[in-house]
Amino acid sequence: MILQETFTLPNGVKIPKLGLGTWLIEDSKVAEPVRAAIEMGYRHIDTAQGYGNERGVGEGVRTSGVPREEIFVTTKLSANIKNYAEAVAAIEESLQKLDLGYIDLMIIHSPQPWLDYHEDNRFFEGNLEAWSALEEAYTAGKLRSIGVSNFEQVDLENILAHGTIKPMVNQILAHISNTPFELIAYNQSEGILIQAYSPVAHGELLKNEEVSAMAERYGVSIPQLCIRYCLQLDMLPLPKTANPAHIRANAEIDFEISEVDMEVLKNIRRIKNYGDASLFPVYGGKLTPDGVLHPRDYFVE
Repeated sequence: MILQETFTLPNGVKIPKLGLGTWLIEDSKVAEPVRAAIEMGYRHIDTAQGYGNERGVGEGVRTSGVPREEIFVTTKLSANIKNYAEAVAAIEESLQKLDLGYIDLMIIHSPQPWLDYHEDNRFFEGNLEAWSALEEAYTAGKLRSIGVSNFEQVDLENILAHGTIKPMVNQILAHISNTPFELIAYNQSEGILIQAYSPVAHGELLKNEEVSAMAERYGVSIPQLCIRYCLQLDMLPLPKTANPAHIRANAEIDFEISEVDMEVLKNIRRIKNYGDASLFPVYGGKLTPDGVLHPRDYFVE
């Protein structure tokens, strides 16, 4: 059963192969789906400072009835934090909000603040300062592992060249129709585990007829096919849902996609529009200084 399987990080820490994503689940409501997921056997919960729900996630873990050491909790340092002092303070704030004693994995949410996402400035110095704070908290035992998110190869090279501890994880957008194979291969060659967020393309793959037909042929749902695809590429998928039925179904993936079908899925035509999510920077949108999100099509080839 996938919920009992783990990857092993370079420092020997075991990380469950499937996690529950909590983006866009309100702080006041997130404890319930976290408890439900844990009751179903999930042992990996993903949150972030930017999600605004760390307190609720911590509550869900603490009240689940499962020993703390059996649950792996990930959170993320806000994308706008690019100096050492702010990073140190933010790490302490996450520890207090989660109130779990320690954090299993903490990662830099983005190499660039969201206002500057996909712009030329890579914030190399700022990322090194944030990374130094994570390294310090890791060495102190406050964090069991550390990593990054949305980092391209050039951003990783900066950390690898100047940091003391190698990132253990890189959490990126990766799914059928948008799988950055070169970036994945680079990370894996460096021993960095890829976590795949939005494995169902924020729901857009539910509309894909080719994916739907293959899922039907395997007798599974589209999300189940998408999650299995990520796992067979040695990625750790993080499907987000608050629906108990979906939480359960996402873990029912005891099947194998054939090599022939994996090649088909690797070459599905790339998604150009993420629907409502297209406004967010990771899906191609642009956050302006006035806080307004505007669509910006980075995914049209």
